[in-house]
Amino acid sequence: MKTSQGYTMLQIGLHWLIAAGVVFNYIFSDGMGKALDQRLEGQEVTVAVAPLHVWVGVVLLVLVLVRIALRLVKGAPAQEPGLMGRLAIWMQVALYALILLVPLAGGLTWFGGIEALGEVHAVLANLMVILALGHAAMAIYHAVVLKDGVMSRMIRPV
Repeated sequence: MKTSQGYTMLQIGLHWLIAAGVVFNYIFSDGMGKALDQRLEGQEVTVAVAPLHVWVGVVLLVLVLVRIALRLVKGAPAQEPGLMGRLAIWMQVALYALILLVPLAGGLTWFGGIEALGEVHAVLANLMVILALGHAAMAIYHAVVLKDGVMSRMIRPV
């Protein structure tokens, strides 16, 4: 993969926009099981947040595809050497996989009517949030304890 000195403004913007969308959809997911049941039974969906949750998920899927394409074209800063660098790579791979799989499973559940994927969607969403919290904790560790400037790469563009 191509390496760079930092991230572009677009890459940074996408990072924070995707993070905000994930948080939003996680908070506003109550009732989606009921909404799915109503949809699959041909009833009117009475869960007010359902359409917003679904379309935010669709937008997140598109945004992460754009982010991945940008990363392939523009690159990313090299990881630090050693165990922490290897762990960071695996965390990023896991987060990218989950941010693709969660809305994909949700979309197949909602639009494709594949009810069994609803539970997979929920489990993967929980795992994604847990990993994202770990990701945030490590960013704070880098900023507060190590003071190595790693977190600033996702705040200031190159």
